[in-house]
Amino acid sequence: MVFYYVYFHPAHSCNQLTPMKSILERNNVNVLGDGEQVMLFAHGFGCDQRSWQFIVNAFTADYKVVLFDYVGSGESDLSAYSSIKYDSLDGYAQDLLDVCEALSLNQVIFVGHSVSAMIGVLAAIQKPEYFKKLIFIGPSPRYLNDENYTGGFDRKDLESLFEFMDSNYLGWSNTMAPAIMGNPDRPELGDFLTNSFCATDPEVARQFARVTFFSDNRADLGKLQVESLTLQCTDDVIAPQAVGEFVQLHLPQNKLVLLEATGHCPHISEPEKTIQAIRDFI
Repeated sequence: MVFYYVYFHPAHSCNQLTPMKSILERNNVNVLGDGEQVMLFAHGFGCDQRSWQFIVNAFTADYKVVLFDYVGSGESDLSAYSSIKYDSLDGYAQDLLDVCEALSLNQVIFVGHSVSAMIGVLAAIQKPEYFKKLIFIGPSPRYLNDENYTGGFDRKDLESLFEFMDSNYLGWSNTMAPAIMGNPDRPELGDFLTNSFCATDPEVARQFARVTFFSDNRADLGKLQVESLTLQCTDDVIAPQAVGEFVQLHLPQNKLVLLEATGHCPHISEPEKTIQAIRDFI
């Protein structure tokens, strides 16, 4: 992989970060690849940009790939975390827009996993000119079941999960990550996700989890005017097939592709199928 580093004008003091530099450091932004068209990858809850390692090399020859970590994840600047800003998905959408602005990106192909799908929706509603196409892997506009809506979770079940998370974060990670990954016949995949969960700051993870699982972005879907793709696994404990069908039905210009894949992370468990579906769309 070829990494591109952003250099700064020498007139700036070494002790004074420019807004662009501060954003790139805050979100641990890395740019790689040889193409002109930009692909921007946004990770899901409990993950960071390393979760894309299984598919990203397939695109670096033809695209310029931008990877980043949300504040509080991966190697981002934890000191920049604000429980007030990140008490809704709007705060994460602002991170995404900040990265686009810092790198002067327009008409990017956005790839968002899990909660990042709705973060991408919110960002593209605000700044549609930044986005050419949106690709959602396992999206969910609402995780809670509702009247005439199947999200996959009842409130009491989520409350029990959060109680476990609050009392024993490492135990919660060791239990939940393999369940989210699926593919019990390949325990190394569950271990990969467990390690990612365990590397996330517990306080940040607790708030991000609540923001994610109690969000409701169903009303936002109809506002999106950018062409999009939904990649839905046929067996996903986090986002059941009914959710993918709901997204496709309520998103203008959306195509739904069902992947013969188990779990919530096909970019890790089934990289070749994920790569092919993305290539077919873009």
